[in-house]
Amino acid sequence: MITALIRTLILYFFIMVGLRLMGKRQIGELEPGELVLTMMISDLATVPMQDFGIPLLSGIIPILTLLSVSMLLSQLSLRNLRFRELLCGTPAILIRDGVLQQSVMTENRYTLDELLEELRGQGFSSIESVKYAVLENSGHLSVLPWNRDQPPTAEQLGLAPDDNVTLPVIVINDGRVLSKNLEGCGRDETWLYGVLARYHVASPAGVFLMTLDENGKVLCVPKEADI
Repeated sequence: MITALIRTLILYFFIMVGLRLMGKRQIGELEPGELVLTMMISDLATVPMQDFGIPLLSGIIPILTLLSVSMLLSQLSLRNLRFRELLCGTPAILIRDGVLQQSVMTENRYTLDELLEELRGQGFSSIESVKYAVLENSGHLSVLPWNRDQPPTAEQLGLAPDDNVTLPVIVINDGRVLSKNLEGCGRDETWLYGVLARYHVASPAGVFLMTLDENGKVLCVPKEADI
């Protein structure tokens, strides 16, 4: 039992590190090669987990080989446009100027039902309201409406909205002070306890969330009594 646990943990963390090197992608955003790699790694990892007679290296070496090949192909695709097109493919335009590109849909085996479903999911009830619909390499459908169907911008309405918006930084997360973030904002614990006093909170343990933006605006959410 202990051996199975140790082997499983080693393979788990090894695969997590390897996939982390591939970059941040959701399953639906994986390129075909990345999806195949993920499936092969999962299959390779299950064998040494279940069969103790197989050395652990018999699972790690093939996984390491696949990850190395994947990183090599990624570097080649960054340096060579033709290789990138061959490896990843190119986006396909399914709707151009409001007209369905039937031959392109056939080449990509993309049905009309799938297209209409995607359009409805993005708030378009008809094909005529779409100028371009592009099937990306990841399988995601990017939809660009006609200018007349786009919501007006502040510039078009002659408005001057406040662009002085900054990204808030978390300084307390579920009762825990994030000292690194606090120091990065140029604040210390003396300032922190002063803010807590204004919100009638005795200690950081009583705060569920506190953020601070570059303008000095503080958001403090105390913990609920029953939590």
